[in-house]
Amino acid sequence: MPQIEHFQAIEWEESMATGIDSIDKQHHYLVETLQEMNTKLLDDDSEILLSHVVKDLLGYALMHFETEEALMQRYDYATACPEEAQAHIAQHRDFSHQVVTVRDQLREGQKVSRVEILRFLNHWLRDHVLGIDQSLGRFLREKMR
Repeated sequence: MPQIEHFQAIEWEESMATGIDSIDKQHHYLVETLQEMNTKLLDDDSEILLSHVVKDLLGYALMHFETEEALMQRYDYATACPEEAQAHIAQHRDFSHQVVTVRDQLREGQKVSRVEILRFLNHWLRDHVLGIDQSLGRFLREKMR
């Protein structure tokens, strides 16, 4: 069994809810996926497993970002809240870039710290959902009335 430092994985909390059903369902799935990743990667040190997990998470995250960004466009978030919209999209791009970098490192056979990946993913999701996604949720709830 691999020797991987354990840390507290993200857990769903009601404070993460944005009030937008499609976004909340996807956030809930991402939280569950990260919990599953934590367990799998603590039990199996296979680089192949790590590559698959990173690829699957990246695919789902990109789909989720498309959902949020489509809602931003539909309700003209960039006009109403230009700085928030720009920061939000920048966070999506930064996340994608960092995960693609990890994926590429794995493809090249480089060793990648599971703990660092899991910490990054857990912290990023928690900070993003509890921060900038809450602002988007408030805006969308108001527009959807």
